[in-house]
Amino acid sequence: MAAAASSTAAAPTAASSFKIFPSCKSTNLLQSLPIHFCRSSARTAAVSVSRRTRRISSVLSSPQTQTDNEETFRSRFGPNEPRNGADILVEALEREGVTDVFAYPGGASMEIHQALTRSGIIRNVLPRHEQGGIFAAEGYARATGKIGVCIATSGPGATNLVSGLADANMDSVPLVAITGQVPRRMIGTDAFQETPIVEVTRSITKHNYLVLDIEEIPRVVKEAFYLARTGRPGPVLIDVPKDIQQQMVVPDWNQSMRLGAYSSRLPRPPSISSLEQIVRLISESKKPVLYVGGGCLNASEELRQFVELTGIPVASTLMGLGCYPSTDEELSLHMLGMHGTVYANYAVHHSDLLLAFGVRFDDRVTGKLESFASRAKIVHIDIDSAEIGKNKQPHVSVCGDVKLALKGLNTILIRRSNKFSSVFSGWRQELKDQKMKHPLSFKTFGDAIPPQYAIQMLDELTNGNAIIATGVGQHQMWAAQFYKYKNPRQWLTSGGLGAMGFGLPAAMGAAVARPGEIVVDIDGDGSFMMNVQELTTVRVENLPIKVLLLNNQHLGMVVQWEDRFYKSNRGHTYLGNPANESKIFPDMVKFAEACDIPAARVTKVDDLRAAMIKMLETPGPYLLDVVVPHQEHVLPMIPSGHSFDDVITDGDGRIKH
Repeated sequence: MAAAASSTAAAPTAASSFKIFPSCKSTNLLQSLPIHFCRSSARTAAVSVSRRTRRISSVLSSPQTQTDNEETFRSRFGPNEPRNGADILVEALEREGVTDVFAYPGGASMEIHQALTRSGIIRNVLPRHEQGGIFAAEGYARATGKIGVCIATSGPGATNLVSGLADANMDSVPLVAITGQVPRRMIGTDAFQETPIVEVTRSITKHNYLVLDIEEIPRVVKEAFYLARTGRPGPVLIDVPKDIQQQMVVPDWNQSMRLGAYSSRLPRPPSISSLEQIVRLISESKKPVLYVGGGCLNASEELRQFVELTGIPVASTLMGLGCYPSTDEELSLHMLGMHGTVYANYAVHHSDLLLAFGVRFDDRVTGKLESFASRAKIVHIDIDSAEIGKNKQPHVSVCGDVKLALKGLNTILIRRSNKFSSVFSGWRQELKDQKMKHPLSFKTFGDAIPPQYAIQMLDELTNGNAIIATGVGQHQMWAAQFYKYKNPRQWLTSGGLGAMGFGLPAAMGAAVARPGEIVVDIDGDGSFMMNVQELTTVRVENLPIKVLLLNNQHLGMVVQWEDRFYKSNRGHTYLGNPANESKIFPDMVKFAEACDIPAARVTKVDDLRAAMIKMLETPGPYLLDVVVPHQEHVLPMIPSGHSFDDVITDGDGRIKH
């Protein structure tokens, strides 16, 4: 059977001398956290647990598209034909509508890979490292809203997924990760390549399973996909022992999910009275601001209508970029937070009403909590009740789907014919003056290429329509500031975890998910090197990814902090060759050429446009190595733990601080 969470304690059979590990959260705490599902695990196959089967109501069951897929699915096996566990697992994925996976084989997962070769539906994109595979699955999910799927073997293969699981958990990315495990009889014996991955990942997944009974594979996969996409999305892990993969059985595809407790705690549609209270607060305010995050990715249309009806300016988190178009010069305040625009942070600081939709009041947004929006009444709408009041106490809160809440608010506004636009015109003019006074800007130095200018040029040449993936660091912040995102799921970045090496594999996932669209990995040399091996996958799969590499030979963001707070003392942040600092090292162009990918290097600003045009016009993948000064700083900057009053707007590594 599958070792999974239950609302009651699981009891071993009388013959079992093995211990069931306790649940990671108490029942009372679980009841107060309706979004996150409790996980439990077993380290043995000799455990049986009796549970009452629960049926999920039609209101909370899978989306209609899922139901349609189940009803029309045609198996390649006969109705009563036995097949092994690996084939059942692959067919379960097919029944969930999966068409692409990112899987790297090993001894404990090779049965799954053999089954994948027999599938006529699922394509495996072979990464060259398991971390590359899970980041690619994340890129796939972030670019589409669909569930990304990755597969790895046991032991080191499974542990290589940990950063991706933590990243998906923090950024609410729907993901199903499948790992092979040693045979059941060897679990707990420290067998070759055995790692208790369920226990390792318990705190960084929404839920996880150790499958101990082949007959439960259909139900476990169905539940995993349901959990990953409902409520606050997140990663789910399924650990499948090798002997389970090899057993033969006739599967039962009509098993009911056993998620009654979880489903009963999913948020209901927001009440009309709560929404009317929010509208009343809007009508009473003079300086309202929208603070929108990744929770609005599926509610972009409703958000745009709400802004049109109210005329309220919009500030976005890093994760929310594209939910509202950055090209709206009147109402878009662009990004707020540590490296947000002065005018976005000014708006929040001086607002009297903060509408926080789909956000979690992250420290990189708020800085000093007591000073953040200290003049404002706060309305917080989020699907995860654990986030409401966790960092900042709201005056009005709604635990529910932002999309449904915005639909309800728009209906009320249309019915009442409220005319807020003219009421807030003075406030918008005040913010327009701030935009004129504190625009995003950068300096130029001779023929050196400002990294901000390179991103501005990419925005111009792609007309703001590219899907942008990034690593983590200065280049990530400049990509957030200087590329103007028009649509949701156009911006793929590791926000909460800040995982370097994310950009290239995430771009792979996006290119697989959305063929025919321009996909660009804006990367730094430090981040790029962490998953440079994925260039081989890009070439073999002929993914038309463009890599815009902003190469400053340093860990740029750490260097910036060294300049600002450590008297420019370099603590191992130089990534080049100290024996020959005048030479670019390593040679990224040669890395690309070794993988049969066209590449070029540009060092002078006057040569940048022609080089970038060539990159974009060259069919297939291409790497452009853009050498930029390491002295550049990401500005504006509100130092960690400080407030808007402490914002830094000038200076770089060329001067002493």
